[in-house]
Amino acid sequence: MMRLLCILLLAVLAACDGAETAEAPPPQELTGDVIGAFCGMYVAEHPGPKGQVFLGNKEEPLWFPSVRDTIAYLMLPEQQDEVVGVYVNDVAQLEDWDKPDPGTWIAAADAWYVVGSDRTGGLGLPEIAPFSTLAAATDFAAAHGGTTMRLAEIPPSEVYDLVGQSETEGQAGS
Repeated sequence: MMRLLCILLLAVLAACDGAETAEAPPPQELTGDVIGAFCGMYVAEHPGPKGQVFLGNKEEPLWFPSVRDTIAYLMLPEQQDEVVGVYVNDVAQLEDWDKPDPGTWIAAADAWYVVGSDRTGGLGLPEIAPFSTLAAATDFAAAHGGTTMRLAEIPPSEVYDLVGQSETEGQAGS
């Protein structure tokens, strides 16, 4: 019995030793040759804040031309890779909404988001705007509409239901 217990203890210790989680690398700066993970187009050519996702098995991040696409990737049920870092542009630091400045990256998990504003991002779709402070997000929501929430609170319907949003906007204009 003691021998079995020792073997089990050694197996648990060996498993723990190999279970180190990867540390998040720092965000990278966007260059003109970066291609979007979903769309296969140049990320810098799209307006609005962007996102980047680091996976444990890759050195370079996956790039997204919008924060909405970044969040959509994280919500994919088939996404099984270990996510070790996610960064988005802090809208409060942007000089120009259409061209995010270098050095404006913040950890996505720490951000406050405005969902449902009148601002659009990559591909002209409704954008989810990230902020490093609640005060900045609240001010933006007051000026552009929308609801302030954390990443974990954003419902999939706000990320994936673009058809429903387009139909609603079309009916409101009729």
